[in-house]
Amino acid sequence: MIQACNIGKSYKSVEALKDISFTVNDGELFGVIGPDGAGKTSLIRILVSLILPDKGKAFVDGFNTVDDYRKIREIIGYMPGKFSLYMDLSVIENLEFYASVFGVSVKNNYFLVKDIFDQLMPFKKRRAGQLSGGMKQKLALCCALIHKPKYLFLDEPTTGVDAVSRKEFWDMIFKLRAEGMTIVASTPYMDEASRCDRIALMQNGEIMDINTPAGIIDNFNRRLFAIKTKYVSNSLNLLKQWNKTFLVYLFGDSIHWIPTDNDTTVFDVSNFLAAADNSVAVDEVIPNIEDCFIFLNNNLKTYN
Repeated sequence: MIQACNIGKSYKSVEALKDISFTVNDGELFGVIGPDGAGKTSLIRILVSLILPDKGKAFVDGFNTVDDYRKIREIIGYMPGKFSLYMDLSVIENLEFYASVFGVSVKNNYFLVKDIFDQLMPFKKRRAGQLSGGMKQKLALCCALIHKPKYLFLDEPTTGVDAVSRKEFWDMIFKLRAEGMTIVASTPYMDEASRCDRIALMQNGEIMDINTPAGIIDNFNRRLFAIKTKYVSNSLNLLKQWNKTFLVYLFGDSIHWIPTDNDTTVFDVSNFLAAADNSVAVDEVIPNIEDCFIFLNNNLKTYN
């Protein structure tokens, strides 16, 4: 089990983490979801004992991250957001080095990384610095797993890699979770939230909600309308000024609009925009995690 208890962390005048508390159950894939600057990396680095919290405590497998950091480092694997392996060492040399740090051998523990490293085998003599982004992430994951950790911490593991590599990486994570590993993964990609058992939505150092992806969507207690029009800028400005608007924002090639009143209909918003000669197509839609994040963030700003 992983526990964060009222964690706080500041860097000079910036409060990076504000009273963070949660529990990750054994065997769970727990996602920390939020944009850059939300506090994800600071939180992960505290949990893996690399930095100290200013207040609060964190525990991994019952060990305190401050007092018992040596014991924690024996049972965790950590993959930082920035590729941090040795660029001048080859693929196999990096893996052998990290195995030796933990007193194990690649030969004896190869079964732990076989499915991943077999994909790297044609490049095993290539220097790590010459690998593609996706291959670098696979090598970093192998190095984090070679000593058979009980807990795995991944800090934005798919940032900067292509869509195919992202999918392949998450397929690997699913297999590790199925084998019983407890995994904490941070990501700025909202679409990756649905891959986790539970998620914590973070913004400005605060956790806005913790739930299953489906639970977070179920708690979205407003109607949501998607508006498509060639007059995007004009329609957006009109909706911002309308007294029936609770929240409106661009969403891909459409506008997402949340009314103040759940009795509002498709015809209400269509007629409002049509009165300004804006030709629109309006549909009521089911929110996704990104909609929920924007909605919760708006409420957080309002209450703060």
